[in-house]
Amino acid sequence: MWLFLMGLPVYQLSAQTRPNVVLISADDLGWSDLGCYGSEIQTPHLDKLAQEGMRFTDFHNTSKCFPSRASLLTGVYAQDCGYAERYHQPIRHAVTLGEVLRASGYSTYWSGKHHGKENPITRGFDRYYGLKDGACNHFNPGARRPGEAQPAQKSAKRAWCIDSILYRGYTPEDRDFYTTDYFTHAAIEHVQEASQRDQPFFLYLAYTAPHDPLMAWPEDIAKYQGEYDQGYEAIREARYRKQLDMGLLSENHQLSEATFLPWDQLSPEAQAFEARKMEVYAAMIDRMDQNIGRLLNELERLNLLDNTLILFVSDNGASAQVVNLDNDHEEGEIGGIDRWVSLGPDWANVSNTPFRFFKTYSFEGGINTPMIAWWPGRIQAQSFSDFPGHFIDIMPTLVELSEATYPTRFNDQEITPMRGVSLLPALSGKPLERAQPIFWEWKQGRAVRLGDWKIVAQGTNSPWELYHLGNDPTETQNLAAKHPEKVRELDALFQAWQASSIE
Repeated sequence: MWLFLMGLPVYQLSAQTRPNVVLISADDLGWSDLGCYGSEIQTPHLDKLAQEGMRFTDFHNTSKCFPSRASLLTGVYAQDCGYAERYHQPIRHAVTLGEVLRASGYSTYWSGKHHGKENPITRGFDRYYGLKDGACNHFNPGARRPGEAQPAQKSAKRAWCIDSILYRGYTPEDRDFYTTDYFTHAAIEHVQEASQRDQPFFLYLAYTAPHDPLMAWPEDIAKYQGEYDQGYEAIREARYRKQLDMGLLSENHQLSEATFLPWDQLSPEAQAFEARKMEVYAAMIDRMDQNIGRLLNELERLNLLDNTLILFVSDNGASAQVVNLDNDHEEGEIGGIDRWVSLGPDWANVSNTPFRFFKTYSFEGGINTPMIAWWPGRIQAQSFSDFPGHFIDIMPTLVELSEATYPTRFNDQEITPMRGVSLLPALSGKPLERAQPIFWEWKQGRAVRLGDWKIVAQGTNSPWELYHLGNDPTETQNLAAKHPEKVRELDALFQAWQASSIE
């Protein structure tokens, strides 16, 4: 297939020097939480990648952590690989990016969160360091250490892996442990190892930031002291204006109706509590960006950066869910090791500017992810793409880019065909059409998109709402009553997809 990136045929690129690939994911990051997507949070390294590369404005996850991660890893829907409702079972009828790329001659590495059953070492990755579970205390995932406060946590037995070794409760010896920092330590070790091999590499770096518990280093929190004292509305309006000014949004992107409480109706104590939460949340994102900068510097030092494609995504929109632990220490400082605090629905509404709703919803606030693609000399700087993408598109993109072979059978299982499309034309600035519909379903949220039309519902018995995303990308005008025939058409597609999915 003859596709071109900046005038150079892809088949020539891969035949001569196939690119390295770094895939970075954030956890519960809202659409507007990066500077290059409108935020006031300091993310200079991701901003630089965005300025020198491409930002997608219509790219999607599945609205929930582990189905998104399964889809990103396999190139099929979570419903195809057994991860639509739970994650305590092996991925089935699917292959991972590690398995496909390693078979094509890539070194494969993973650092960070998995949220799955299997150790990635058994699914195509040469090395793995990270949290195999969903969420943990960022300063100490395990048991209390001498002289330390009791870590706030759902469980001290979260599964953690270092290569083939599984820990059911990982208590780090190093007192400077912080998940974001140590995931990056491992990632840097991985690329150092890769530099000694005569083959390209694939690195999947899956941060747990800024997922709750909201915890950050004091020096990072201090950067944002007082930043959020002005409240929800002021921050949301500033982000929206910045998004418009930078050309990220079109005039069709109306700011959706706010769902947060009026700031002036909060007591001074409540305002202080809410502002502090956002200061810590911002510090977590800031720290993640600092660590991405560390990785970029190491890639440059190893002379690997110029031939590396970097992709950045978030696994779902910002979360409105609030965790209340029976053993939480409310007297502890917000941001410290001994207190679990969640962002909550009001700041999540701000984080997902300009969209509606949050994580677990199939509205755009739950499923639209910031997506940055950077590849020097191949992707045009300061470019945008409004291609309606999905995590299922990453596998076909990397398969084509690496000239890998996607199998029909693997480990005695029939393998689900790739559900997505290659993004290489979009990355090169060329037209790319999506002929097939995209589907979403998580718990009570469900949606179908075909072209610019989307039906979406939240709630078991809720009727479909209909939106034309070309004219109304923030889903403010429900057209279901005006176009019942379109609702029926898309509903039929959804019913057929449900009936055909392996799950």
